[in-house]
Amino acid sequence: METNNQLQEMLGRVRAEIAKVIIGQADVVDRALICIFTGQHALVEGVPGVAKTLLVRTLAHVLGCEFSRIQFTPDLMPADITGTNVFNLQKNEFNLIKGPVFTSFLLADEINRAPAKTQSALLQAMQEHAVSIDRETHILPDNFTVFATQNPIEYEGTYPLPEAQKDRFMLKINIGCPDRADELTLAQRSLGIRSPERILNSGEVQQVISAKELTALRAELDAITLREELVAYGVDLVRATRAHESILVGAGPRATQALLLASRAFAAIAGRDFVTPDDLKDMAVPVLEHRIILRPEFEIEGLTVGEVIAKILQDVPVPR
Repeated sequence: METNNQLQEMLGRVRAEIAKVIIGQADVVDRALICIFTGQHALVEGVPGVAKTLLVRTLAHVLGCEFSRIQFTPDLMPADITGTNVFNLQKNEFNLIKGPVFTSFLLADEINRAPAKTQSALLQAMQEHAVSIDRETHILPDNFTVFATQNPIEYEGTYPLPEAQKDRFMLKINIGCPDRADELTLAQRSLGIRSPERILNSGEVQQVISAKELTALRAELDAITLREELVAYGVDLVRATRAHESILVGAGPRATQALLLASRAFAAIAGRDFVTPDDLKDMAVPVLEHRIILRPEFEIEGLTVGEVIAKILQDVPVPR
């Protein structure tokens, strides 16, 4: 219980510091923290101007982690992400010039604007936390987390993400526009010296923990109780996506792992040391949404992935 209290105290301080910069968006912040504490990655979708980049920069600052940003473009090459060996004439040897992937929090901005060859440069990094350059493998930091953004409304000049890459994102985080009160607060701040960017750059936002402490805190999630019948419930939810009549491609085994890990982290953020069926239900859409492909005939009828997942949640029996 003492370790759980320590985690709750830390989460409260993290939220308080982030709230100095990010106005509202509490659910978005919590889901980003779920990815960070489980050592997984997030696909972030939202229209321009909803603070996607600012959120990741703020998280990196508050959690004491390095931050790098890659702007994906059609001419971006894999070596621009991973780095390359450059010959040093003075030393008569090759030296590794590390790319931006060698960091803790990596923002892959508009990831769907680069072709598949460039996108694939992240596959090994996301799965194995390592990068191979000229047949030599280099290990990435323990806290390596990818936040990849994409614009939901602008598809001209974009490349669809390969299914293998989408499956490596634990959650899809949809960032909507703030409500009127939050947007009014943002507008008032932007007219003075209290704009979110200035607050972050001024040093007012405090670092809560170090990168090393973050790695240690992840181990505390192991103390969250996840009953066997809930594990089976998570397995049944994911397996139901492979048999539903409206789904062409369902979620794979990695989705089952993601659902269980996300539910356990969600319970910890909620202040509990045990997982409930509602935790799995709350995490079902962000975990499964980007992994499911509907049959064309159902898409034409206007059916959405979210509606299909909601129907599956109704059909699969909930353990007591």
